[in-house]
Amino acid sequence: MNDRIHGSDPIFDTGGNSLVTSDPRRLIAPSILSANFSRLAEEIAEVEGAGCDWVHVDVMDGHFVPNLTIGPPVIRQIRKVTKLPFDVHLMIDEPIETVQAYRDAGADWLTVHVEACRDVPETLDRIRKIGANVGLSLRPKTPVTALEPYLNALDLVLVMTVEPGFGGQGFMPDMLDKIGWLRSRFSKLISVDGGINLETARLAARKGSNVFVAGSAIFNQSDRKSFIAELRKSIS
Repeated sequence: MNDRIHGSDPIFDTGGNSLVTSDPRRLIAPSILSANFSRLAEEIAEVEGAGCDWVHVDVMDGHFVPNLTIGPPVIRQIRKVTKLPFDVHLMIDEPIETVQAYRDAGADWLTVHVEACRDVPETLDRIRKIGANVGLSLRPKTPVTALEPYLNALDLVLVMTVEPGFGGQGFMPDMLDKIGWLRSRFSKLISVDGGINLETARLAARKGSNVFVAGSAIFNQSDRKSFIAELRKSIS
């Protein structure tokens, strides 16, 4: 399995008690959905130099979500410009049909939506067999209990704190309870995506998140290195 990841800080709850997790990392994953696509290679190089841990790639098909973004050809090209892990979030219907193409293009982590798979176990098994790390996500309106049957098959759970499909939305604070519920049952990586900034990242970290996907909060900064350093402090 591909495991290009790093970080080593322990996770604590608001009372200072260690949360249930076998994975102590705190990872920052800039979402290139908010990058300048006319200079995408340079944008990725800049956030890598600024100290981020992963590159988060949002893939949308115009069906599961209304927006339409990039596919394997673009991922294959940007794979050439960085050694950082690619955290690819597939917001597409029936992803089992295309996960191999995304893996071949350079995805290290493949996250699909529980709502988008006709056969969730088969899809997760397919991702595992092609050598990628396995993630599962859910829309804000989907009960978190929908993930419970699949937790043992996962390396990562992605909690959406906005409606998937567009960047720049406001953080939904009621999604924090989903993170807490998951952390009490799931010891691996819990990623949070949507409206992440210094304050919302801190709140999510206290609930047990250890991967923080931030798009406009990072790419809209004039000094991205300083912001990423501040973000890392807020989740420590």
